[in-house]
Amino acid sequence: MPSRQHKTQRTPYFENEQVKVWKTTILPDQPLSTHRHERPRVIVALRGGKLDVVHQSGSTETYDWESGKAYWLDADPAGELHGDVNPGQEPIEVVVIELKASQ
Repeated sequence: MPSRQHKTQRTPYFENEQVKVWKTTILPDQPLSTHRHERPRVIVALRGGKLDVVHQSGSTETYDWESGKAYWLDADPAGELHGDVNPGQEPIEVVVIELKASQ
């Protein structure tokens, strides 16, 4: 039986001069703390679901991550912070591959 996460968290996987890779697990009713992404990234949904991205300005974007699919996200606008909220009943797990070097 797979182990169950008991808290929302980021787990580092790999980092070098070109990329930074981590796994994020977002549990229902346990938002990821406010943060920003200064670089573009690829999201790979291990366990998908609906994710609300709540911006510091008060606006919300909803993403519907499908398990097994990959998604491209641009860098966040300068100075903009957001928090990630899982409004569902099951954990969302994604691997984030953040690009560091520009080609």
